[in-house]
Amino acid sequence: MAEARAPEERDARNDAELRRGVLQLVALALLEEPRYGYELVRMLGEAGFPTEEGTLYPILRRFEEAGALEATWDTSRARPRKYYRLSEGGRRLRAELTEAWCRVRDATDAAIRRTPS
Repeated sequence: MAEARAPEERDARNDAELRRGVLQLVALALLEEPRYGYELVRMLGEAGFPTEEGTLYPILRRFEEAGALEATWDTSRARPRKYYRLSEGGRRLRAELTEAWCRVRDATDAAIRRTPS
């Protein structure tokens, strides 16, 4: 038997599941300018995509390995920071993901409009 959850907990869980699917696109959208990981975590949270560093860093590493991001180290501060920025390949990937998101969003909207309330 499924455990009953409070409505707020169900809403938060549902929101998190839906956000997880578009986190990569949103992260790419925020990386036109160089940003370091913690800054990106903060910006994602402010944009309504609360994200843990342990979730974000593997995504950034995967994008970097695929050539979608360029990374540089700033060692001028007491704590070195790794800055990420979109490469040309990253801009193409962002455009592809944006098109895919628009198709999914439009199909979802159409299906919801057809569903009786």
